[in-house]
Amino acid sequence: MDEKKKKLIKILLIVLGVFFLFLLIIAIIPKEPRNVELTFWGFWEEEDTMHPIIEKYEAENPGVKIFYAIQPLSNYESLLYTRLEQAQNTNEPAPDISMIHNSWLPKFEKYLSPLPETIMTKETYEKEFYPTALSDFTGKNGEIYAIPFQIDGLMVIYNKDLLKKVGYSTPPADWDSFMDLAQKLTKRDSEGIITQSGLAVGTAENITHSTDILLYFFLQNLAEIMGEDKTVINLTSQRAVTAFEKYTSFAKAEDSTWEGYLPNDMSFFVQGKLAMMFGTSWRALEVLQRTENIDFGLAPLPRLTNNKEAYLSSYWGTTVSNTTRSSKEAWKFVEYLSQPEQLRRLYQNASKVRTFGEPYSRVSMNDELASNEYLSALAYMAPYMKAWQLGEQGFVEEILKNAIEDNVERDKYIPSILSTSENEINLKLAVSNK
Repeated sequence: MDEKKKKLIKILLIVLGVFFLFLLIIAIIPKEPRNVELTFWGFWEEEDTMHPIIEKYEAENPGVKIFYAIQPLSNYESLLYTRLEQAQNTNEPAPDISMIHNSWLPKFEKYLSPLPETIMTKETYEKEFYPTALSDFTGKNGEIYAIPFQIDGLMVIYNKDLLKKVGYSTPPADWDSFMDLAQKLTKRDSEGIITQSGLAVGTAENITHSTDILLYFFLQNLAEIMGEDKTVINLTSQRAVTAFEKYTSFAKAEDSTWEGYLPNDMSFFVQGKLAMMFGTSWRALEVLQRTENIDFGLAPLPRLTNNKEAYLSSYWGTTVSNTTRSSKEAWKFVEYLSQPEQLRRLYQNASKVRTFGEPYSRVSMNDELASNEYLSALAYMAPYMKAWQLGEQGFVEEILKNAIEDNVERDKYIPSILSTSENEINLKLAVSNK
């Protein structure tokens, strides 16, 4: 090799050495934090409740900015779905973080980012949250798609004074005794019109949670209405038909406790004319907002004593869009909000503007729920709660309401009603939940 080539190789080696030294220096120089902006859609909590916790997180995580936006609940499902869908192929902005109901996952899963194992393992999730959360937010691929900040579900909301007049301090836990009490508390005038109802159940339009109650009847009667792939619903099994028939019978029998001509159950309750109704913790807050004259309590749902304990859950989980540019940062923030310290702070902040905050979602905090007069029933039921991943919750609810009215108001044949309803729902789920 001549001197000229040796000199050229030496120069190349020097250049390469300088280049690699430059890369090493770049690697070890402290980097400025990358700016991350995340939009969080919520609706339960006001900005004054969320802002202190968001501010604390931002201070602990320089470069991260959280924008909390309150959305109207009335059209939230359709608005969120549309935004997430449009974000797949357009520049239309979608929230990085949003809340979904525990029955929505089959419809929304394709637009969501799974919870990374580096943020929370499945084993930790199963240990920390109630069984219904693991079931409700696990997708078809086995991944988890939401972290709950709350647990909620149907309870019995009862008027203490009306129960006390007939010798009860709380509603009975078994169905037969519960219905005996409901009939005992129902009063009619000389023309047979109900002037005081023992229990709001059996109709659709004037009962706030009519479809949830019907779903609970399916659950109690061991009717497995959802297929494993979440695209088929079965309303025509004998157990489903029997449960539906039982539900509507409470408004059709001669000794019925409720009728279609009565006002909405909430209105009748705050008037002091309804002894018991079914509702979530948010309905209890509504009672507190609408009247100070009703001394009421909340109790676990009555159940068939021959069956294992099972109660209907209805709550929300927080999830991350699969189009966000900062999925890991978004999940890191969601996990942060679910930590016991932050859940307590959220509860305390919310309690400044209402009687109580969101019921804690963590199993380890169950004792704290049990000590609250309004939430102790949830603490008891939470370990046994269950729900169905309907996906198209709003659509399914509307079909079921129509089915109830077809039987109660138009006296149509139940198997025929449920067969038609089943077909309509399955056509929808075959598209939305695929």
